[in-house]
Amino acid sequence: MGFARACSVALVGVEGVVVEVQADLEPGVAAFTLVGLPDKSLVESRDRVRAAVVNSGAEWPQKKLTVGLSPASVPKSGSGFDLAVACAVLGAAERIDPAMIADVVMIGELGLDGRVRPVRGVLPAVLAAAEAGYEQVVVPEQTAGEAALVPGISVLGVRSLRQLIAVLCDEPVPEEPADGQGRPDAMLAGLMIPGTGLGTGLAPAAARGDGHRPDLADVAGQLRPRQALEVAAAGGHHLLLSGPPGAGKTMLAERLSAVLPPLTRQESLEVTAVHSVAGILPPGEPLVSRAPYCAPHHSATMQSLVGGGNGIPRPGAVSLAHRGVLFLDEAPEFSGKALDALRQPLESGHVVVARAAGVVRLPARFLMVLAANPCPCGRHTLTGAGCECPPSVVRRYQARLSGPLLDRVDVRVEVEPVDRADLLGQGGRGESTEVVAARVRDARARAAERLAGTPWTTNSEVPGHELRTRLLVAPGALAAAERDLERGILTARGLDRVLRVAWTVADLRAADRPDASDVAVALELRTGIQRGVPMRAGER
Repeated sequence: MGFARACSVALVGVEGVVVEVQADLEPGVAAFTLVGLPDKSLVESRDRVRAAVVNSGAEWPQKKLTVGLSPASVPKSGSGFDLAVACAVLGAAERIDPAMIADVVMIGELGLDGRVRPVRGVLPAVLAAAEAGYEQVVVPEQTAGEAALVPGISVLGVRSLRQLIAVLCDEPVPEEPADGQGRPDAMLAGLMIPGTGLGTGLAPAAARGDGHRPDLADVAGQLRPRQALEVAAAGGHHLLLSGPPGAGKTMLAERLSAVLPPLTRQESLEVTAVHSVAGILPPGEPLVSRAPYCAPHHSATMQSLVGGGNGIPRPGAVSLAHRGVLFLDEAPEFSGKALDALRQPLESGHVVVARAAGVVRLPARFLMVLAANPCPCGRHTLTGAGCECPPSVVRRYQARLSGPLLDRVDVRVEVEPVDRADLLGQGGRGESTEVVAARVRDARARAAERLAGTPWTTNSEVPGHELRTRLLVAPGALAAAERDLERGILTARGLDRVLRVAWTVADLRAADRPDASDVAVALELRTGIQRGVPMRAGER
C-alpha cells in the first residue's frame, strides 16, 4: 500500500483554508475515487490529472486509488487542486519522494498535456498558507509575481508538471517552449471571468487601455461640488451629488478615485486579494496600488452589489470597491432592496453573506458616491425648463433614496448647471487632480498622526463616542449643531457625522481642531441649509 500527501488551499469568499490532499493506493481493480466535498469542476480533475500525468512521461498506477481532501467538511471548488492531486498520486506511486511534498502548498490547474494553468485567488491562497505556517508554495509561472507579494514565503513558479517532477526528483529541468508570439497568452484566460473586463464598471479606474486618467481640471466651473469632493476624499466621507442631467455629476465622481491617496501596503494586499478572487486582476499587474473605482449599472441586483450567487458567495460591487470608490449613478433607479442592503456595510466596513453553503465575511470599506436627478425628467430645479412632473411624482421619485440610507451620507451638494462663461473656459480652468490630491494627502496625514495608536486612520472611521469625549472641538463650536439636533434637523448619527466632517475641514486648513466655522461648513454640507460661511476647505 502506498500513501502520500500534499497541500492546497480552498477559498471561502476571500479567505483561504489549507486543505491536505491525501492519496492512497491499494491492490484491486484500477479505479479513481475523489472524496472530501468537491464540486463539479473538482470532480472532473480525475480525468485532467490522469491525462496530465501520462502525457508528462510518468506511469499512472494501475491500482485502486483514493484521493481525500481534508478537512472534508469544508466545501471545495475550482480547478486549483489539480497540481496537488497529481503530486500526491505520484508520491503514493513512489515516482517522487513523499517527504518532498508533505509540507508544500501547491496551487494550479493542469491541462491534458501537463501544462500548469493559472487560477484565480492565488494571493489570498498564499496568504492563508503563510498564516498556517507553511513556507513553500508551488504556483503557475504566470502568477508567481502575485504569490511573491506575501513575505516569508518561498515561491516556485512552474510551467508544466514535467518541470515540477524534475525539481522534486532533483533531475534536469526540461525546457518548455512558450506559446507563439504576437497573440494573447491563452494561459491567462483562467484569471479573468468573462464579462468583467473594461467597460462593465467592475474594473479599476487605472486599468484603461488608452492610459488616459481623468483630471479635475477638465470639469468646468462647479466650485462648490469640487470642494465637497475634496472634503469627501480627505476624510473618506460618503457623498451625494444631486442636480439636473448634464451638470457634471458623473465627471466629478469619475475623478474622485484619482484624488484619493495611494494605497498602503496592507490595503494593496486586501484589494488585490479581492480582485484576484473576483477575476478582475489585470494580467501583469499583480499588485493594485491605486484606489479602485466601481460603477455598477442601476439594473444591478442586490446579490451583485453586496455579494452572493450559487454555492459559496462571491464578492459583490461593494467588495470590489474596497478601499476605493463605489459610484451609483442614477441612484433612485436602483431597486430599493439593493440600496437598503448597503446600510450595513456603510457602517461596519464588511459584508456578512449567509447562504446554505456557508457564511462568508467579505471586506467592504468603500467611499460611496450617489448621483441623483431631482425628478424623472431631471428639470425640476431648473428655472423655466418646463418640468411637467406632478409634485406627487417628484416626491415619490426622491423617496426612492430612503431616509436611513441618506442618514449615512455625510456630504450632500447640489450640482448646478454650468453657465456659458465656465463652459467656454472664460472663467479659467480649475485646480488639477495633482494639486487637490496633494492637499488630501496632507489632510489624511494629519488625521493619521492624530489617530496614531487607535484602530482608525481616517475621520470617517472614528466612533461618535470618541469624537464627543476625546477629540474635542473648540468651546462653543457645536452650538449650531446642537440647535439643529433639538429641532429634529439632525439625528444622533447625523451629529456624529457632522463632527467627522468638521474635523476633515479643519485638517484641510491645517487647524489643530474644528471651530464654529468648520462646524458651520459641515452642517451646510450635511443639511444643504446656507449658514453664511464661505466654504474654503482647502485654504491655508
